[in-house]
Amino acid sequence: MEKYNLGLVLSGGGTKGLAHAGVLKFLAEKNINVDVLSCCSAGAIVGALHGVGKSGEEILDFFKSVYFFNWRHFAFNKPGLVSSRIFSNYLYPIFEDMTIGELDINLKIIATELVSGEQKIFEGSDKIVDAVIASCSIPGITVPYIVGDKMYSDGGVLNNFPADIIHLDCKKLIGVYVSPPQDVEIGDLNTIKAVTTRAYELMSHRTEIHKFSYCDWIITSKKLANYGTFERNAERLEENFEIGYQAAKSSYDESIFKTDI
Repeated sequence: MEKYNLGLVLSGGGTKGLAHAGVLKFLAEKNINVDVLSCCSAGAIVGALHGVGKSGEEILDFFKSVYFFNWRHFAFNKPGLVSSRIFSNYLYPIFEDMTIGELDINLKIIATELVSGEQKIFEGSDKIVDAVIASCSIPGITVPYIVGDKMYSDGGVLNNFPADIIHLDCKKLIGVYVSPPQDVEIGDLNTIKAVTTRAYELMSHRTEIHKFSYCDWIITSKKLANYGTFERNAERLEENFEIGYQAAKSSYDESIFKTDI
């Protein structure tokens, strides 16, 4: 199989995923075109929207339009606070019944199959809406999503930065990581929530950071650690977008693209 010229990895991270859209804006300005994307959770939303031709700014507008924690969306007597089905209210008007294979770009979306404990890569004939919802169904927050006879949850459970999925298939690889750990002091870890959140954050980061070595260009920013997973304020969302744009701009090295692409 002939290798892709350029791949792009988009990590999970909730609304911090808007930094991905900021990166896409910068890539467009530099006329850097990606051939294949490997995406998880928030990255799956951004990757799918990019796949149907949405600009970085249009993706920002989409995130501003979404509000999952409306009381009408809460699930009762279900294994999650919010119904995963409500995602389709926002996604279906854009994608309808399109499959991933119908996109002009190669897209791979990662989810976790809860029963088997295995990673699922949605691609080809899989419906975009199903893939995105499955990848974004955060455990304990969103009800797991059923496709056929399989139960799916957030891809970040097993692979929050899925560079390993495509790095052998690409001549060059860009990775965008939007879930850096916070800088904390002893005094900050004074509640059960703070300690458990910190432990999970470190565990996830340690699992993913070794995959940075697969990438020719890593784009990330410690500033993103100051933002929550579910930001709602429009100004905060715009800040996430701008952080991504500036992180790409400040770390850009045109020599990366002078060979093989």
